[in-house]
Amino acid sequence: MLKEFKEFAMRGNVVDMAVGIIIGAAFGKIVESLVKDVIMPPIGLLLGKVDFANLFLVMREGATAGPYLSVDAAQKAGAVTFNYGMFLNTCISFIIVAFAVFMLIRAINQLKRKEEAAPAAPAAPPEDVVLLREIRDALKK
Repeated sequence: MLKEFKEFAMRGNVVDMAVGIIIGAAFGKIVESLVKDVIMPPIGLLLGKVDFANLFLVMREGATAGPYLSVDAAQKAGAVTFNYGMFLNTCISFIIVAFAVFMLIRAINQLKRKEEAAPAAPAAPPEDVVLLREIRDALKK
């Protein structure tokens, strides 16, 4: 069983998939930071100093009554919140990741089209054919 697992794990497509998952996770963190730290602050500033991460509705008050200044404060007080700001951040992150994947697939498809369009170089003749041609040319002389 260990031998079978080793053969499975060392197959090329499994290793490629593992690398893809690792790179995808790292890319997800980069996009999350881009949305949270770069894109949303200017949008929030344009909309009146709104921090999208702290847009929420209190569905039920916690042990201490509101108003709560942040989602964390509300959750620490035990309030039930509807965190639509975090949802907006996640949607924007998804759109960025989807667009990046679209651009990557588009680039790969363009490379494939160029590769298919380029005429393949004729294969070199086998050695014995080359040798026979040399002998033929030598006999002609």
